Amino acid sequence: MTAGTGAGTECSGAGASGARDAPVHGSPLRPAILEGERVLDAAGVPSARAEVEMLAAHLLGTERTGLVMFPRVEPFVLDSLGELVRRRAERVPLQHLTGTAILGGVTLAVGPGVFVPRPETEWLLERGLRWLRDRRDPVVVDLCTGSGALALALAHERPDARVFAVDNDRAALEWAHHNAALRRELGDTPIEVIAGDVTDPDLLAERAGSADLVVCNPPYVPEGTPVPPEVGEHDPHGAVFAGGDGLELVPHVVARAEGLLRPGGLLGVEHDETHGGAVAALMRRRPTLAGVETHPDLTGRPRFATAVLSGETDSAGTGSAQAVDELA
Repeated sequence: MTAGTGAGTECSGAGASGARDAPVHGSPLRPAILEGERVLDAAGVPSARAEVEMLAAHLLGTERTGLVMFPRVEPFVLDSLGELVRRRAERVPLQHLTGTAILGGVTLAVGPGVFVPRPETEWLLERGLRWLRDRRDPVVVDLCTGSGALALALAHERPDARVFAVDNDRAALEWAHHNAALRRELGDTPIEVIAGDVTDPDLLAERAGSADLVVCNPPYVPEGTPVPPEVGEHDPHGAVFAGGDGLELVPHVVARAEGLLRPGGLLGVEHDETHGGAVAALMRRRPTLAGVETHPDLTGRPRFATAVLSGETDSAGTGSAQAVDELA
C-alpha cells in the first residue's frame, strides 16, 4: 500500500465518490442481491445477505439501510456487484473489497498487508475510554497497533489525549501512517506512529512512567489453530499467530506496560477466548500490578484482561528483561 493511493481496495466501486442518485430507469437491484446471497451462502460466507447488501451499499455510496432508495440501478452497478460477490465468494475479506473497517467512531483504510480490526476489540476500546473518563490530557500507548485502529479510535473520542501507536511491521506502519493522516485531515487530534518492537526493553524509554493507559491487541492465536480463509490467507501471519499457546508476546507486553504506565494507570490486553484466565494469571505474577480482571465479550467468552499499576515498583526492575523472564 502506498500512502497516497487511498483506501487500497482490491476491487474499486462507486462508493468513494459519494452517494449516487437512484436512476429512474435501469435494472432492479433486488434480484442481484438475492443472487449474491445465494452465491455467498454456497461459498460458506457467514451472514451472506448482510454482506452482499454491504457490498451494494459500498458501490452506491450509501449505508446498508439506504438501499431502499435504490430499487433500480444502472447496469454497470450490477456488473460491479457481481465482480465483488465473486471475489467475496473466493473468501477475499469484505473489508479488503470495500477498503475500510470500522472501530468505535472511526473508519479506517485497510487492505492487503495489515490485520483487519475485529468487532471484539470494541470491548477493549470501551473499557479504555471508561478508564480515561475522569482523566484530563491523558497519555495513551497502543502496542501492536497494526492499522492504528485502537490508537485512532481513542484519539477520536479523546481529543485532549496524547496517543502513541507502536508496531514493528513495515506494512502495518504504512497503513497506520496513512490512517493517521486521514483522521488528521478529518480534524482528529494527530497521533504519533512509532516503529518499535514490543520485545525491546528500551521501547519508548523516554516515556517511562507517563502513560495513563496502555492497550494492546497482540497476535494471540495459537499456531496450528484452524482459522477462516479470510484470516489464514489474507491477514499477515505474524499479526494473528503467536507461538504454540498464543501467549508468546504477552509477557513482553506486560513488561513494557509496567515501564510505561504511571502509578494508577491501566493496562488492557485482548486475548484468545481459549486463553481463559491465562493472561490475567500472567499479570497477577507481577507484584506491581493490582486489580487484575478478565472481561467477557457479549457472548460471555473471555476476551481481554486488565490490570492497574500500583504505586510501588518491584526490585526486579519494572519493564526489565528479568521481568519478562519471570513471566515466561
